[in-house]
Amino acid sequence: MKKRRVKMDLKEIRKEIDATDDEILRLFLKRMDLCVGVAKYKKENNMQVFQGKREQEILERIKSESPDDLAEGAGQLFTCIMDISKCLQQRILSDAPVPHFESPKIQPVRIACPGTKGSNTEEASVKLFPDSEIDFYPDFSDVFEAVENGGADYGVLPIENSTAGDIRQTYDLLAKYNFYICKRTQIKINHCLAAKPGADIKTIYSHEQALKQCFGFLKGYPARQVPYANTALAAEMVANSDDNTIAAICSERCAELYGLETVKRDIADNPDNTTRFICISKRPEVTPDADIISICMSLPHTTGSLYRMLIRFALYGLNITKIESAPVPQAKQDIKRETFDVVFYLDFEGNALDPEVVRLMTILEEEMKYFKFLGNYKHFD
Repeated sequence: MKKRRVKMDLKEIRKEIDATDDEILRLFLKRMDLCVGVAKYKKENNMQVFQGKREQEILERIKSESPDDLAEGAGQLFTCIMDISKCLQQRILSDAPVPHFESPKIQPVRIACPGTKGSNTEEASVKLFPDSEIDFYPDFSDVFEAVENGGADYGVLPIENSTAGDIRQTYDLLAKYNFYICKRTQIKINHCLAAKPGADIKTIYSHEQALKQCFGFLKGYPARQVPYANTALAAEMVANSDDNTIAAICSERCAELYGLETVKRDIADNPDNTTRFICISKRPEVTPDADIISICMSLPHTTGSLYRMLIRFALYGLNITKIESAPVPQAKQDIKRETFDVVFYLDFEGNALDPEVVRLMTILEEEMKYFKFLGNYKHFD
């Protein structure tokens, strides 16, 4: 005869839940202690932490022994437990040495910068390297080539805007070239519409990011919009042109530099419009006060792979400050392409001289389809 369950009130149910939680915790600690024994055995016998077949067997057994409506939930619970186990074992087994990094070059240095004089990137370059010489290049890719070929010690480029988001071209070039971020700063961007005095404006030129940042203003302005390589280059072109129907979106400082009249100031949609700029180097440079790490990776096409990647950071107590996904750059040949395949770009707090951070990145490099360390640096206000 089936035993009848006595109906309990809420207080009694919660008391039983607390007792059950205590038992779960006791068993969890017991399991982790057993995992330490497994890790020591693996170390003595030179075995890998990750045993894919063993993990799959456990998950299949757990799901088969669970009710249908809880099978997936039970599977996720034990997946999380096994991820915690692997991180614990990795700490015991990992002998990954802390890598050696270059020291920053002594100033003055030569800086490669896209655009021309008066650009926001020039302002960021001066902020990062106040006593250095700046060479200007037409395109972002030319900046990377200059650093690659030794024509410049560093390159400075925009990477993110508070209104228009990531500057994809910079991210794609970081994935293409074997370069590293070694500094970061930000500049408040004050866009204006600039033209020659008395111009009958029918066409507006500027960088595509600047056009996006001024979307609200441009939506109500009766002029054609044309993307240009750089805001400062657009201003220079307008200043040197005989066409009295063109204008540029640039900074007021840039407009003044090229003798243009400010037709309308503060035209960005966001009054706190800000752009972040990075400094790139051919070799990784990490100082003890560096506190931001940038990486990119491609995840396995398996259920819960993003969640499992993110839990690694929580287990190591590391705070992710940014995560973005983007299509695999066309230039990448070392990522096996699949339909709608993406790479994830992450920023997190940490220092690459910390052994715990080294362990985490070692785990990610082993488990991800593709992994790249993009740099460890400090943000300069």
